[in-house]
Amino acid sequence: PIVVPFIHDHHLMLQHDNARPNVARICTQFLEAENIRVLAWQAYSPDTSPIEHVWDALDRRIRQRVPVPANIQQLRTAIEEEWTNIPQATINNLINSMQMVVTPDTDWFSDPPVQ
Repeated sequence: PIVVPFIHDHHLMLQHDNARPNVARICTQFLEAENIRVLAWQAYSPDTSPIEHVWDALDRRIRQRVPVPANIQQLRTAIEEEWTNIPQATINNLINSMQMVVTPDTDWFSDPPVQ
């Protein structure tokens, strides 16, 4: 609910990976009720999702830490530290790469499906 006004104010679309929780009836009904457009996305296509590449970079950064986090609190701290250390240029490159993967002529854009 906190994100909904931001989405509307900036005329954004939601992108998710078609995992079952994301396409469950309760989720799609919520998106429809809130008039949130969803980018139609190929199922099981993590290679075309920028956030999946960010998660991968974050995972690599945490695994390279010495010492490796040994408990939940250390892991939480490591995640927060490494998240802020991912260069903005890396994020920008991933976002910009989406222009090459997803364009309006790919016909992947749609309103949320009616169920």
